[in-house]
Amino acid sequence: MRSLFNFNDHWLYAPRELAYGASDDSFEPVTLPHSNITLPLRNFDNLEYQFVSTYRKRFTLPEARAGRRVYVDFDGAMTASTIVCNGVTLGDHDGGYVPFSFDLTDHLRDGENVLQVRLDSSERPDIPPNGHLVDYLTFGGIYRDVTLRFVEPTHIARLFARPRDVLSKPALAVDVYLEGALEDAHSVSAVLKDPAGVTIADASLDALPSRGGERRITLDFGALPDIALWDVNAPVLYTVEVGLYDGAAKRDDVATRIGFREAVFKKDGFYLNGRRLKLMGLNRHQTYPYIGAAAPARLQRRDADILKDELGVNIVRTSHYPQSPHFLNRCDEIGLLVFEEIPGWQFIGDSDWQALTMRDVRVMIERDRNHPAVILWGVRINESWDNEALYTATNALAHKLDPTRQTGGVRYFQDSQFLEDVFTYNDFSDTVVDPVHLPHLITEFCGHRFSTKTSDQEERQIAHALFHARIQDKQMGHPTIAGAIGWCFFDYNTHREFGSGDRVCYHGVTDMFRLPKYAAYVYESQIDPAVRPVLRAVTRGAAGDRSGGGFEPLYVCSNCEEVALYVGDEMIQRASPARDEFPHLPHAPFKFSQCGLRLEEGLMNQYGDLRVVGTIGGQAVIEQRIRANGIPGALVVQPDDTELHADGADMTRLVFKVVDSYGNRLHYYNAIVSFTLEGPGELVGDNPFALIGGQAALYVRAGRTPGTLTIRASAARMEPVEVTITTR
Repeated sequence: MRSLFNFNDHWLYAPRELAYGASDDSFEPVTLPHSNITLPLRNFDNLEYQFVSTYRKRFTLPEARAGRRVYVDFDGAMTASTIVCNGVTLGDHDGGYVPFSFDLTDHLRDGENVLQVRLDSSERPDIPPNGHLVDYLTFGGIYRDVTLRFVEPTHIARLFARPRDVLSKPALAVDVYLEGALEDAHSVSAVLKDPAGVTIADASLDALPSRGGERRITLDFGALPDIALWDVNAPVLYTVEVGLYDGAAKRDDVATRIGFREAVFKKDGFYLNGRRLKLMGLNRHQTYPYIGAAAPARLQRRDADILKDELGVNIVRTSHYPQSPHFLNRCDEIGLLVFEEIPGWQFIGDSDWQALTMRDVRVMIERDRNHPAVILWGVRINESWDNEALYTATNALAHKLDPTRQTGGVRYFQDSQFLEDVFTYNDFSDTVVDPVHLPHLITEFCGHRFSTKTSDQEERQIAHALFHARIQDKQMGHPTIAGAIGWCFFDYNTHREFGSGDRVCYHGVTDMFRLPKYAAYVYESQIDPAVRPVLRAVTRGAAGDRSGGGFEPLYVCSNCEEVALYVGDEMIQRASPARDEFPHLPHAPFKFSQCGLRLEEGLMNQYGDLRVVGTIGGQAVIEQRIRANGIPGALVVQPDDTELHADGADMTRLVFKVVDSYGNRLHYYNAIVSFTLEGPGELVGDNPFALIGGQAALYVRAGRTPGTLTIRASAARMEPVEVTITTR
């Protein structure tokens, strides 16, 4: 039978190349996921992570082999890996974004074994996405999970579950890929379980074809009972469990989660389960401050939650590469649609480079085609020039591997050769261009057109928010555009050719810590008010912050029906959504103007606290107050999680900010905050930390010993704050 073991702990690491026989004294202990170097928040050179490092793991087998094959499975290591087991070089893997495996069986011995990885984290021009300039950083390290896998000589390699006819007579076929020699007695059976774990259907096949190499068999479940559809608002997940039998003995079993849904792009837009759904989303990189891409499952899953629950989007593009299985699993669970694409950025290399691209297409689709959240495969190098031979091949391969999904290929010129199913287009105009090809999906906008920092003055941040609002409004009203995915979710480190003077692209609607800028309010306010009311005044409430003074026009992002504005105790104006400016957004911003909020109009002489109140059905459901005096009220420290796994890798974000007495962030209060930590864990990040735009974050990493982490934060003229996190 199959056994899987987490292989992330008890690694040794050296930030240089070491021979297989080098002493362990040359290494330091680490736990995966691991970044080959911890970097500052900004102002670092990408050359700092571009070096060869060495990872080593000494291990004894956790259980007897009993005739089984033993594999080591890497979810991702950046960029080029050479694997050695007990002194024998097993092979190389080039590329950092897709998983790979090596068979250890013939090289294992009783007692202690040694696995060593030579990892070249250089931006090598022979490996995608490199070869030319790239607007993001690849970082380095064994930055995703590693698993030790025991399987029988004949075993299940992978599954592909294919729901069909989900809107009429739901049916299911499951392709089972087998490896190893088959005997006459082998058979395969499968069950379909509902979300409660109850078996609702089954299928089986005897007399499997006995020939060498990998082979595929298909199990057809026939007619199914009533099936609940997977949808963005009700992401119902089923489980398929497949067993391989030798006579009556089960030799292997594999399970995968699936969803029954129909997702298709048509000439007039995107349809999910037969209804037209406008897509509104953001692009996501896989990187984090300090740790690069080496984020554990908790942080990966948190990103999906922020996108869906805090920002209210319904789609994310995995720019520009396949991303963590933990992130995709969470997208399945919460109903966040995914457009996933292969590694690359504006450059196509030689035939060997293109062969790696074809490999990436295959591995990406084989890994992720059971995810109901994935609705579109990106089979073109982002923003590259046309290449008919390559993109005919990538498109054909995608359709062969997954005939259930459409393909797209992101470009930034409309006269590009259209070989895919969906014309996925980066629209960097100041408006929305009319499509030339259909279906048409906007995959980037704004971005470098409007770099904006959380510390920028109010007018810049307002203009940034309105840019996103205008483009989303226009695409919402366009009859043939399927949707728009803004650039981008958060700020990110980049090469010097693209970023600001600190080598950061400030293109996000949030900062690198996923903390909001004003543009985030545009997306958040599109959340259905039945889920939660949203009310965000797009101002800091400082009379002298804008040119000319005052707050006019004052925009409020809200999903309420009406918003009332007060200064002090005086009600100044009521407003309905600004449909003259935003006729198509589900929830248009509110605009207050010509209401005496300009300095020259005299109201500022009686300058008081701002209060905005949102109503639905005539009832006040939410309000926001902004203190006029700008005096700090408190230092706030908030961990995302109060419990962590004591595995040496689990992490959570620790947000801190200075707020007024109503809880609003003070954007210009750049206090220096100092931290101490007691207990089995560590802080990752700058300490002390000077606030950026009144807010910032660190990360808390658990140690390997259960206990309590006590974190104390202090800043001048602030009451100190203490929070605790339990590790188990």
